[in-house]
Amino acid sequence: MSHIRGRFHKKTGELVTEYTASIPFDWRLYRHDIAGSIAHAKMLAKQGIISEKEAEVITEGLASIAEEIGQGKFQFKPELEDIHMNIEAQLIEKVGEVGGKLHTARSRNDQVALDLRLFTKEAISNTLVKLREFQQALISLAEANKGVVLPGYTHLQPAQPVLLAHHLLAYFEMLQRDIDRFSDCLKRTDVMPLGSGAIAGVAYNIDRDFLAHELGFSQLSQNSIDAVSDRDFVVEYEAAASLTMMHLSRLAEEIILWSSAEFNFAELDEAYTTGSSIMPQKKNPDVAELVRGKTGRVYGKLIALLVTMKALPLSYNRDMQEDKEGLFDTIDTLLSTLGVFAGMVKTLRVKAENTEQAVKRGYILATDLADYLVNKGEPFRTAHDIVARLVSYAMDKGKSFSELSLTEYKGFSPLFGEDVYSITVESSIAARDVIGGTAPRQVEQALATAKKIIGDFGRGN
Repeated sequence: MSHIRGRFHKKTGELVTEYTASIPFDWRLYRHDIAGSIAHAKMLAKQGIISEKEAEVITEGLASIAEEIGQGKFQFKPELEDIHMNIEAQLIEKVGEVGGKLHTARSRNDQVALDLRLFTKEAISNTLVKLREFQQALISLAEANKGVVLPGYTHLQPAQPVLLAHHLLAYFEMLQRDIDRFSDCLKRTDVMPLGSGAIAGVAYNIDRDFLAHELGFSQLSQNSIDAVSDRDFVVEYEAAASLTMMHLSRLAEEIILWSSAEFNFAELDEAYTTGSSIMPQKKNPDVAELVRGKTGRVYGKLIALLVTMKALPLSYNRDMQEDKEGLFDTIDTLLSTLGVFAGMVKTLRVKAENTEQAVKRGYILATDLADYLVNKGEPFRTAHDIVARLVSYAMDKGKSFSELSLTEYKGFSPLFGEDVYSITVESSIAARDVIGGTAPRQVEQALATAKKIIGDFGRGN
């Protein structure tokens, strides 16, 4: 290590210093590192390991350093490797040798584990807020377009008519699962590792419960070896982020399709599109496209960390320095994506007249015709075959279902009667009146439930 020379006789090579330094990225942990150090100093004084006066001097020095970094006045030194040593060196320069007592009863191994957990806890809280804001944007768009009908697709082929609000609430459900995952990740992140030392614990009469209370942790780590080498919580955050990005990417793809000239179901606000350098007519959905692209970026960070961790023996290894850049980038990417995407959804203009015309094209009521025959006593499999042949016939004749005569209908089944013409898009949607279905009554209830979930979150429940 470049700053610890007691064991060594040679100076660390310049290239090695540059290669091993993490300060270019781990400076972002400074608030968490200083918070941990202040709590540690208070604990040392409480336990009589250092004096109250020494703790006060150290705490004031750390607060001053936090202010300098926050104001951009702090000069980080690569030769000091990381944020921990940069802060400690500056502390000693500010307050003298007493600053060197701060590292009593701790190691950089449990120190970085603490910082990373504090950082991730904060990131999870911010992520949950952004997810709720995105859910609110979906609810707003759904409420503004409650009566809009569009084709529901399977295999990207028109399948059955659905309410747009029902379609949008599918993403609300996805995001709710994301919220559950991040909340669950928080439980395992909320573990206080300080006191584990380098690997075996520390040989001082420390108070870990005091540290946990000061730093807002609900649990203490139970094994010092695991505490300094565990990065499961980082993997979990990145895995949850990958799932969230996958959900956002699916919606982004649909918005790209909907805003194309071929679908023409929606129009993106100009603030979320770009033009072409040579084609004046273009209005490109660049934000949505970048959401798709950045999803792969987040996946990459998850895979990189899994590969880094997969063969590490216990306990801490320097490979684990590679955990931070990926986590930072994942957090930045996810939070910015949720923010910009929520704005894009809020300003999306739905072209209801086009979605309704699309529903009328093709034979989207075929399943309803099969259900009609079933209700008249036909077994479903037979009804399915009858309607399949009816569709083929209608396509050959270039007719829609409503254009077929009753005689033509009866040519396929004597069960068809005049009431077959009462089958409409509206009746199809209304018939799906089961929990989770697209019937207006069910969608109203689903919207009410979604708004209650958002309201409960706002009240802190």
